[in-house]
Amino acid sequence: MTRPVFTFFNVNEGAGKTRLIYHIAHMFAIMGVHVLAVDCDPQAKLSASFLRDEALQALWDDASCAQTIYRAVQPLTGNGDYVTPKLQEITPKLHLIAGDLGLSSFEDQLSEQWSNANSDNSDTYGQSFDILTAFWRCAQEAASQCEADIIIFDIGPNLGAINRSVLLGTDHVIVPLGADLFSLRGLQNIGPALRVWRKSWETRSAKPFNDYTLPKGDMHVLGYVAMQHQVRLSRPVQAYKQWVDQIPSDYRKYIEETTTDNTPKIEDDPFALALLRHYKSIVPIGQEARKPIFSLKSADGISGSQMATVRAAYDDFQNLATKILLQANLAHLL
Repeated sequence: MTRPVFTFFNVNEGAGKTRLIYHIAHMFAIMGVHVLAVDCDPQAKLSASFLRDEALQALWDDASCAQTIYRAVQPLTGNGDYVTPKLQEITPKLHLIAGDLGLSSFEDQLSEQWSNANSDNSDTYGQSFDILTAFWRCAQEAASQCEADIIIFDIGPNLGAINRSVLLGTDHVIVPLGADLFSLRGLQNIGPALRVWRKSWETRSAKPFNDYTLPKGDMHVLGYVAMQHQVRLSRPVQAYKQWVDQIPSDYRKYIEETTTDNTPKIEDDPFALALLRHYKSIVPIGQEARKPIFSLKSADGISGSQMATVRAAYDDFQNLATKILLQANLAHLL
């Protein structure tokens, strides 16, 4: 049995994607949903959020076993297959396959094999499928090992070969969006790229291949999360509102390829999984405490009105987690 895969994806740097994954993974775990998080961003920022620097350095320095996603797939650069990765237990219901700065060196291999997978040479495309599906197969085996209910991937803000390979094994894509030009411009790139990759994978995966099950390459975009963390006092309110109001129509145009004369406001948009507020002063406290903001206590330095912000954050992320599962037809996990 394969586990459903969610990938959070935007080509805009600074959309808040990694912090969003960090918090939603913790919330799923609190709700009793067992999560496997996989850090396929070569910058490894998700791993740095979960693990202290000294622990992360120890993983990177230990070449004796597959402590990271890169070490797990590295044998494929020779004539081997992936190695089952060693999981990091964050909580009993939240596990991590750590990222690795070395993963960027795998990019060229994936690009080459994408072309080879379209070859008529069965020996060539067999190896190509081994490499192109490595992230998905590795994550599925690890999810089975830790009995995860869902898998969440973090990937970098680009349209490179690593991201394409992860997305081939993705059932549901979630798009974090800031209220700014760069996030909306990113939608113009994401929609066409997903459609091209989906169609190309249909052609490649139609070839006879019996060694193992291939991912379907659905890449279904579940919706978007509008992030307000970038609101600045120096930014005119009207300019901010302009970008927020534009999100529903741009999402439909570039992701859904539809237009309508009655585009809903973002508060009523069924594609809007959440409109997350700005959590002000508790964000740096959460980073210092290395805890999700909705789990902060007075012992962490929270006081006064900040307690209300912590409770609001808990409700916001619980609602988001619930909506993700309902939209993905996974209500049985609630």
